[in-house]
Amino acid sequence: MIGADGAQLGIFLHQDALRKAEDEGFDLVEVAPNADPPVCRIMDYGKYKYQKQKREHEARKKQTYIQLKEVKVRPKIKDHDLEIKVRHIRRFLEAGNKAKVTVIFRWRELSHPEMGRAVLDRIKEMIADIGHVESDPKMETRSMVMILAPQVKKEKSKSKGKKEKTDDKTS
Repeated sequence: MIGADGAQLGIFLHQDALRKAEDEGFDLVEVAPNADPPVCRIMDYGKYKYQKQKREHEARKKQTYIQLKEVKVRPKIKDHDLEIKVRHIRRFLEAGNKAKVTVIFRWRELSHPEMGRAVLDRIKEMIADIGHVESDPKMETRSMVMILAPQVKKEKSKSKGKKEKTDDKTS
């Protein structure tokens, strides 16, 4: 059994351990039931649950969720329309999300997938400064799909500005 202060108290019978926990005004919580003998701890279980919930909430708050945003274009898209779509993609990438660019083919356009690939290549060139291609263009039924991800930001090294110590010992 482990006490409320974290000190090991020794081996007790179940009834004695419960009585000792009640005398101190705490709960008896089984920590390791598979151990021989089972390990119990004297603690305020309500306070423990509250602190655990608070830690989990803080961890969730610090998480970042990366979403996949989709932009649909056609193979015969005009320049100005493409610039607007690229502006949307840039906004998604700057926000830290991934962008899925889908070229939708209709009727006879399916026989010319190189037109769709040309559009995707133009988009790739236009966003090269803030993003990179995560998955190359590939055909899926009547559409061609490419996934773009934001550039990984390079962190400055911590050792920059610190002088390295060298020991010059001559015998």
